[in-house]
Amino acid sequence: MQVKLESQSPVNDQAAKAATGKTLKEWFEALDQRGGPAQGRRAINDWLFGECKVDPWWCSTINIEYEAARGVVEKDKRPKGYTICATKTIAAPLELVYNAWSDPKQLDKWFGAKNKADVKDGGTFSNADGDQGTYKRVRANKDLRFLWEGASYTPGSIVDVVFQDKGKGKTYVQITHDRIQTRAEADGLRAGWGEALDKLKAQLEG
Repeated sequence: MQVKLESQSPVNDQAAKAATGKTLKEWFEALDQRGGPAQGRRAINDWLFGECKVDPWWCSTINIEYEAARGVVEKDKRPKGYTICATKTIAAPLELVYNAWSDPKQLDKWFGAKNKADVKDGGTFSNADGDQGTYKRVRANKDLRFLWEGASYTPGSIVDVVFQDKGKGKTYVQITHDRIQTRAEADGLRAGWGEALDKLKAQLEG
């Protein structure tokens, strides 16, 4: 999968000021006054978007960069980071769509070149684009969970792929990529997964 690691906007005080009316530092201070990270992401996002009318991209960025600035970490001692999601409904049967994720020859047609995939719990995958990882959970025709371990990325992010039969020969695919540590990776991976799903749809429907 081809990914350009580039954020939609620079993540700095100057860009934040131009887009939102406040610098990142000013937003962080305002959030401190409202109760700090203990408010939780949802409450912070509701305030930024609902009351302050901040653009959704900047809501997410301020929220997550604030956690990092205040040293908020999970049990593994890393920040929770960014989460991105990509979805697609494909006019193809569930088994066919799942096979496109589990058969290396099918992966070659939409995900990248020279795929190797041992699709089982504990198995690994890799391809010529540098994508690689380890499967943590494999449930045929239901879902996949794998660690995303490419050398170009911050280690430790997690991908969940869910397959849902929508009837009438259609399948819904949802990709959730969690624990992404930088805005550039989050934006790049969102675009990359979106393009990959477009290719998958074209391949299976074509």
